[in-house]
Amino acid sequence: MTDLSEPAPEEAEETEPVAQDARGRVAELHAIREEAFRGPSERATEAQHAKGKLTARERIELLLDPGSFCEMETLRRHRATGFGLEAKKPYTDGVITGWGTVHGRTVFVYAHDFRIFGGALGEAHAHKIHKLMDKAIAAGAPLVSLNDGAGARIQEGVAALAGYGGIFQRNTKASGVIPQISVMLGPCAGGAAYSPALTDFVFMVRETSQMFITGPDVVQAVTGAEVTQNGLGGADVHAATSGVAHFAYDDEATCLEEVRYLLSLLPSNNRENPPVEVSEDPPDRRAEELLDIVPVDGNRPYDMRQVIEEIVDDGDFLEVHERWATNILCALARMDGQVVGIVANQPQALAGVLDIEASEKAARFVQMCDAFNIPIVTLLDVPGFLPGVDQEHGGIIRHGAKLLYAYCNATVPRISVVLRKAYGGAYIVMDSQSIGADLTYAWPTNEIAVMGAEGAANVIFRRQIAAADDPEAMRVRMVKEYKAELMHPYYAAERGLVDDVIDPADTRQVLIRSLAMLRAKHADLPSRKHGNPPQ
Repeated sequence: MTDLSEPAPEEAEETEPVAQDARGRVAELHAIREEAFRGPSERATEAQHAKGKLTARERIELLLDPGSFCEMETLRRHRATGFGLEAKKPYTDGVITGWGTVHGRTVFVYAHDFRIFGGALGEAHAHKIHKLMDKAIAAGAPLVSLNDGAGARIQEGVAALAGYGGIFQRNTKASGVIPQISVMLGPCAGGAAYSPALTDFVFMVRETSQMFITGPDVVQAVTGAEVTQNGLGGADVHAATSGVAHFAYDDEATCLEEVRYLLSLLPSNNRENPPVEVSEDPPDRRAEELLDIVPVDGNRPYDMRQVIEEIVDDGDFLEVHERWATNILCALARMDGQVVGIVANQPQALAGVLDIEASEKAARFVQMCDAFNIPIVTLLDVPGFLPGVDQEHGGIIRHGAKLLYAYCNATVPRISVVLRKAYGGAYIVMDSQSIGADLTYAWPTNEIAVMGAEGAANVIFRRQIAAADDPEAMRVRMVKEYKAELMHPYYAAERGLVDDVIDPADTRQVLIRSLAMLRAKHADLPSRKHGNPPQ
């Protein structure tokens, strides 16, 4: 929230009435619109630029295709009185709303204008956003919010708070219907932080954007801890620690360009498929490099990103939550021009185990893909769930079940590939055939089992090992025996638990052919109001 105690920018003087014939009225209109477009004052614009921030209109110009923006309610003003508000009634009331195109497709956008009331939300301000959101839902087009506001307008009291309630209600109504993207370009405190949290993706800019429920002053007063705004809720904190932000960038121009890229990978709504692009990357291209990237030894790490680069079009993909829960990768990419969502264990971080944060990250990504008709490819190299008191007390059962529920509930095409190890419950959770994967493939380096051979042998042959003259030699022999019996690469294929064992170099073409076959897949869920997923 904001009390607007800082000196307000100079307000432009009211436009003088002009002659009351038709041409005079038109001239008056142009003068008023020019005042609205110009904003409160040049000094206010300079102050915004001095902070390293663009104005709301400059941001919209970067986001949308040139000349495509159509503004709504440019001349809207608040009707509040008291606390000096009746003397300050700027056009737009601190938020610019409208629609335009991104890569030729319609996108709705609203942008807070920090130069007017610090971007604070009042009743008229909120109604403009409500109207825009209703139109976005009705038109079936993405909604992008460019957030740069200090919260509710305290001078308007509960009416401002009710305005937030209307936004939250529409965020929820639009969830899974149209893509919703929040771009944080300034401070976002209190209840205002909940609208971005309800949307599909959150972008932040380092140094200039922050999100928190209670600011540093309140935190210090209650807990005694001293922390800066960026230390409490800056872009790096939310991108790497809290997981609130999906993307973080150094400047606004780069951030908004990446928003455009993300929109190019998403459908306009849940009734459409993602846009297709013609790819010059041959669909039957062999990826021989995969044979060298992934070591046969299951204990040796490697970067799963290199695997993804080899199988997607031109090695290009957009990683979501790149710096949070790094033991699992979630990415959007194209294969033969078709958009796919990729979920993959990352052996380079925590050996690729599933833990609380990885489960939450992947579950939300799977749900997003399913909501917007994006097929899911899962690449497995997972040794299990992370053991530990902290994980168990933190609810790894409950959080791991979120990922399980998301996969089981997804009706889009689902293909999984076991690259190396896939042990225990983590193998089941990572879209195994038993929970509904449409197709499951494995490389000849795969090891699908209840647990690793060493652990299994120690349990099964505990007495024989203990009674042997040379326990270590006996243990090595039993491990070898267990691998030969239950962990050879064709064990799962012989039992129909994988559809085929494939040459790693053929992974790209196998996936593309499989996705083409599944493109017309139709699956019905039981009739119900909604499920009750684990929380």
